[in-house]
Amino acid sequence: MVEPKKRIEIIDALRGFAVVLMVIHHLLYNLVEFLGAPEWFFSNPVFDVLHYIFAGVFIMLSGVSSRFSRGNIKRGLIVIALAAGISAVTYLMDMPIWFGVLHLLGFSMLFFGVTKRFWDIVPRKASPIIFISLIVALSLGTAYLELFVESPIAGAAVSVLGWAQPGFVSYDYFPIFPWIFVFLLGTWAGLYIVERKLPKWFYEFKAPFFPKIGRKALLIYILHQPVLYGIVWLLQRAGVSWAA
Repeated sequence: MVEPKKRIEIIDALRGFAVVLMVIHHLLYNLVEFLGAPEWFFSNPVFDVLHYIFAGVFIMLSGVSSRFSRGNIKRGLIVIALAAGISAVTYLMDMPIWFGVLHLLGFSMLFFGVTKRFWDIVPRKASPIIFISLIVALSLGTAYLELFVESPIAGAAVSVLGWAQPGFVSYDYFPIFPWIFVFLLGTWAGLYIVERKLPKWFYEFKAPFFPKIGRKALLIYILHQPVLYGIVWLLQRAGVSWAA
């Protein structure tokens, strides 16, 4: 297997674009929640669909990147620790994030690091069919199949899997099912990218601005919402509101 000698800019650009859209999405939420902007700013049929599309791109690209790393277990543990810190901070802010995209990515990296040999023996041509089928099946299953448990501990585990229990609230929620299979679909695509089996233009693509954002995606994810929240809080204190 031949690994590329330099970063593939189109991957960083796509990740950067997804991060920018995520920041805009959260900014719109803050405007609605704290400054009284119209609710359709944040929640409308177009944004609701695009939110999951670009989140899916971000998660899949993380799976692609896992093919470039030999330390996925270590990376996963670091990201899980950062996600736990975000849970603690957001709990104190009364906006708890118990299993958001960062929790999912950390778990997925760790899971892939432990099970990589298994996925490597799955026939390549069958892998995308398996993963896409599971994404569709589990999306429908978690949406329409009711699963309730009485035990608080079991309820938390079931919520993390994808069946949110009554009373479970997470301001960013990306459960293991179906999203881990989006990540694994990225690990499948990553094999072809690492082995340079894609067209030449893919590896030579150049773009302004977004690749730099993509290379700082983790830092931006950790910092962007506290920064946005702080700005909105200052505007609130200054008496600024959408109605005004």
